[in-house]
Amino acid sequence: MADQETNWITLVDEEGHEHRFNLLNIVEVEEAKYAVMVPEVQEKEEDQEEAVIFRIEADEEGEEVLVDIEDDDEFAKVCEALDELEESDEEEEEEGSTVPKQENQ
Repeated sequence: MADQETNWITLVDEEGHEHRFNLLNIVEVEEAKYAVMVPEVQEKEEDQEEAVIFRIEADEEGEEVLVDIEDDDEFAKVCEALDELEESDEEEEEEGSTVPKQENQ
């Protein structure tokens, strides 16, 4: 991930504490947009980063705000879309890594 651009977003929780997140992707599912982000400070010390997903909505002033996904079905649909996107990216990488043989003429 070192070669990818880092898009930092600072969120403030209910208690006024700031938390920094790296915006990895924005995905659209059924006409709604979702932000996939990784916290700067991970709760668990594991090899794999733990992502957080928020729905992007517009507030009264038209500004984009991030909203927790509370519906399990909605969350499952977003995860499914992300899995499909990841599989598609992997297939493209595999296709791009094979070099076609050139025929001598």
